[in-house]
Amino acid sequence: MISTYDFRLRRTATILSVAIVTLSVIAAITGILLSFYYEPVAGGAYQSLKWIDTEVNNGVLIHSIHDRAGTLLIGVSLIQMVVMFLGRQFRSSWLTAWISGILLILTSIGLAWTAIILDWSQEGYWRFRIELSTIEAIPLVGSTLRDILVGGGAVNTITVEHLYTIHSYLLSAGAILLSVVHLWGILKQEKEMKGELTLAPEASEPQKAKLT
Repeated sequence: MISTYDFRLRRTATILSVAIVTLSVIAAITGILLSFYYEPVAGGAYQSLKWIDTEVNNGVLIHSIHDRAGTLLIGVSLIQMVVMFLGRQFRSSWLTAWISGILLILTSIGLAWTAIILDWSQEGYWRFRIELSTIEAIPLVGSTLRDILVGGGAVNTITVEHLYTIHSYLLSAGAILLSVVHLWGILKQEKEMKGELTLAPEASEPQKAKLT
């Protein structure tokens, strides 16, 4: 039998899943707006973002919202997994919500990671170089993965273009798709639980009759 506590936790999961979809859409829309002015080339990336922040109307606001939405997407997705765990949502019918939620966390982390070098700042450049060394150390696939990300040579314009494509097209679309699938799975299960809560009082009536 489902307790009121469990139902409230799962209602919280529903609210968080709506927030996840909202953050994904906000990040996508602001990313599209930034792409009108962003230049994905070494050196030019930094200048274009600086120009957006200083010259474009509301540019710094859009840039800030985009960054905050990406950060919050990671945080809310992690909180969602904790809420689902506390709600003991381990039934096989929750498989869609669990898998989509886990993949969404990985995708949102990937979005943050691919954005490291997109501003072509000193900090981002050296962070990327350090983490690239870690990727290259992965057995069997490390060198191949490095070549895909970097473009086969040194970290340069091709690297920025590759990561910009992965960030803006692959991962962004994946985040929106996964967030919608996750919301669908949560809503489906909440509907089933409402039915179980409605039937619970009716199931207890025969027991009351026996006691009298």
